Amino acid sequence: MGIPFKVDLSGKVAVVTGGSGILCGLMAEALAACGASVAVLGRRKAALDRVVDAITAAGGRAAAFTCDVLDKAALQATNTAVEKTFGPVDILVNGAGGNSPLGTTSREYLLPEDLAGVAEEIKTFYDLDPEGVQYVFNLNFTGTLLPTQVFTRSMAERGGGSVINISSMNAYTPLTKIPAYSGAKAAVSNFTQWLAVHMSKVGIRVNAIAPGFFLTDQNRTLLTNPDGSLTPRGNAIISHTPMGKFGDPADLLGVLLWLVDDAAAGFVTGVVVPVDGGFNAFSGV
Repeated sequence: MGIPFKVDLSGKVAVVTGGSGILCGLMAEALAACGASVAVLGRRKAALDRVVDAITAAGGRAAAFTCDVLDKAALQATNTAVEKTFGPVDILVNGAGGNSPLGTTSREYLLPEDLAGVAEEIKTFYDLDPEGVQYVFNLNFTGTLLPTQVFTRSMAERGGGSVINISSMNAYTPLTKIPAYSGAKAAVSNFTQWLAVHMSKVGIRVNAIAPGFFLTDQNRTLLTNPDGSLTPRGNAIISHTPMGKFGDPADLLGVLLWLVDDAAAGFVTGVVVPVDGGFNAFSGV
């Protein structure tokens, strides 16, 4: 794996939640390549092990910790294990998140015939499962709040640290069909700003990255067909992305390394940085 530049994270300990995924797995590798000892957290042990194996094969230090970000007791136990393995945490990347069909409508728009129930397979706004909506909100927002409560306590006591939350383009302008995910990511952006202010007197910087559209395990079938061509939704996204392409996971690494480095971004806190190929800047006309 190549990184755009190196910062000096020697002696730092980083925790990356959602580390079994494509984007955050690569972030974990980049932090390790810059000298940090990385605790990679997630629910899929085999996927976590692959990330750790890649890091150690490249000469870095990493360990996998299976953990649910919605279980505070499990997070506290993991923090204890991380401190025993590497020492107190200096960097937290809150990457756990995702969507669910239970919080998703079938169509972009509510049509009159949908109200008549002509097509039973159509899920309208009125059919959304409240528990599914709550699950999506909890996974993204509460799954950011709880790890921050657990892993930043020692940062506050030592007077320094960096938190990177993962927001989304949905936080700026909600995408059709996914109200729960859009609302949750908007909450993550708002929480980033709130927390940056709240933590400012104990030396913790809090920022967020808002990725545009990257092909991942979660969205690949929504954006591309089996033959690699774009679905209608994939085409709509590309047509509204001025750079005309999906992002490469490596495109996130420069912003990540800049934000976590106290020498480069020591006076930067409370920002949400889009990495989106111009999607957020484009009005559509």
